[in-house]
Amino acid sequence: MKNIIKTMFTLIAMAVAMPVFAQVNEKPFVIPELREWKGGKGNFTPSEGLRIVYPEKEEALKKVAIQFSKDYSAMFNTTPEVVAGKGKKGDIVLSIKKDKKLDKEGYNIKIGDKVEVYAPTKEGVFWATRTLLQIAEQNSGQSLPQGVIRDYPDYALRGFMLDCGRKYIPMHFVREYVKFMSYYKMNTLQIHLNDNAFKQYFNHDWNKTPAAFRLESEYFPGLTARDGYYTKQEFRDLQILADSLGVEIIPEIDAPAHSLAFSHYRAELGSKEYGMDHLDLFNPATYTFLDSLYDEYLGGDNPVFMGKRVHIGTDEYSNRKKDVVEKFRSFTDHYIKLVESYGKQACVWGALTHAKGDTPVKSENVLMHAWYNGYADPTEMIKQGYDLVSIPDGYLYIVPAAGYYYDFLNCKMLYENWTPAQIGNQKFEEKHPQIKGGMFAVWNDHAGNGISTKDIHYRVYPAMQTLSVKMWTGAKPATPFDEFNKARLSLSDAPGLKIAGRFKGGERDILKLATLKPGTITDIEEIGFAYTVSFDITAADEALGTELFRSRDAVFYLKDPVSGMMGFARDGYFNKFNFQLYPGEKATIAISGDQHTTSLYVNGKLVEKLERQTLYFNKDGKDKMYYVPTLVFPLAKAGTFKSKITNFKVVNYCK
Repeated sequence: MKNIIKTMFTLIAMAVAMPVFAQVNEKPFVIPELREWKGGKGNFTPSEGLRIVYPEKEEALKKVAIQFSKDYSAMFNTTPEVVAGKGKKGDIVLSIKKDKKLDKEGYNIKIGDKVEVYAPTKEGVFWATRTLLQIAEQNSGQSLPQGVIRDYPDYALRGFMLDCGRKYIPMHFVREYVKFMSYYKMNTLQIHLNDNAFKQYFNHDWNKTPAAFRLESEYFPGLTARDGYYTKQEFRDLQILADSLGVEIIPEIDAPAHSLAFSHYRAELGSKEYGMDHLDLFNPATYTFLDSLYDEYLGGDNPVFMGKRVHIGTDEYSNRKKDVVEKFRSFTDHYIKLVESYGKQACVWGALTHAKGDTPVKSENVLMHAWYNGYADPTEMIKQGYDLVSIPDGYLYIVPAAGYYYDFLNCKMLYENWTPAQIGNQKFEEKHPQIKGGMFAVWNDHAGNGISTKDIHYRVYPAMQTLSVKMWTGAKPATPFDEFNKARLSLSDAPGLKIAGRFKGGERDILKLATLKPGTITDIEEIGFAYTVSFDITAADEALGTELFRSRDAVFYLKDPVSGMMGFARDGYFNKFNFQLYPGEKATIAISGDQHTTSLYVNGKLVEKLERQTLYFNKDGKDKMYYVPTLVFPLAKAGTFKSKITNFKVVNYCK
């Protein structure tokens, strides 16, 4: 027994005497995943006097440093000082250094007693700041694990296309999306500026079918959509913002199909044979009109389309007759060359297998969106000399609540199996020199289906994070999908943004007020799915249109403007519950909302659940559409109600 005790004491003494070795830091979680990481020991913890330092006379890096400081301040409520000069211990130091093994977006970060960021270009330095912000927001005190990062993308074009033609997307939302994309190193936003709904939902009448062109036009007064549009200066300002955040805006004018907005404006432009959403390719007025439209946005000393690329559409036109096919090919070639005459690169939708013919169409320096192999066989298009954007519809099309394509992308499948080298059923070598990158898309096909911008964001958010990885990190991310899918929720939409009212950190109280007073302004714009808003009320005799709360994007009514019921409005849609409060009535109210439904409870009892409805059209009812009555609940400002409201509470989980 004495020997056993002696041995134990000897072992304990040896353990105490042994040096303690710090553990090497694991690779930080970042989206997109870091390509290379060499872990150090310990952490860099920013001090109160954190400085961001850039070399003197490096104006490009000064702009990056200022943006980094602004974003840091928006996320962490402390503003680093931006300084020109040499860095010291405790600083974050930005610099340009040549590196033949990195492209213009690659970068290096060395985290020690200071943070050293260096890259061949300002673009690389900027992406490095996104990495630092993502790491910092996951750690207390914004500490950074010491180590060395080397990071670079597999694909130069990493993008998203947003259909603003069929559904008006407010400019504030588009600007937020630029920031959102930038945070995840997604560098291309294509804006689909015109399109139209499907006539079967509007009595098969082209004149009643909604169509829109979303840009202000001075050449053609009356062409611009009346339910929402962008001024020329707004669109320029968007591109300036995007450029400062590493994002390219590709504007798209879609023709000669999807062009009902143009034939609504001038009926003689529409095809009597193929439908008014097709332009008449044999009418010289079609070309006069479109040539002038492009000149409006590309001409002059201050063009509206400021970037290096413009998308000319060219998709889904009839191929029933050879003369029509040849005319379509001639149309495509004409507008490729017209855009190039203004110094831009032309982008087109792939259609030249569908429209196979003899008329030559320029391929050199033309970027083709490969969306469906039956319309444009990617192998053949590569042979013809086109550069491709991989945007296969069967993998990457979101059409909200349509019942076809995806409502939500299959992110697990994409994460584990897809890269831009996969176009439909054809697999190419990774980083094929003619596959410039990939995109995914939201198409708002069903005009009138109740979908809001918030509904769109809930579909895009997981897809943006997933595809960021697959377009930057490539075929084999090291993090398993289930681990990635959990960890991604720890990151923000973008610095200072909660695009759809998402709050991190599990189920919790978001807002509690003993008494809700009329006109109360909160610091919370809205609460996103899933949530419950509850309160006790002693109802007064309220006027029609009395609001409980509003935000920039929505209003919740205690008494709606039409029927006097409880209800809400957002994105031009109005939804009501079949319930109203009588003057003097006392009740406990709860409203719960998720990605599919919005429910009203009174005194603990479910009164009504607004859920997806099926709308049928035409006499036989074979044409149907799904209507979605969701609500991201507004919380920015209380209304001017007379009722007494107490015990007001907002939680981020459903009742």
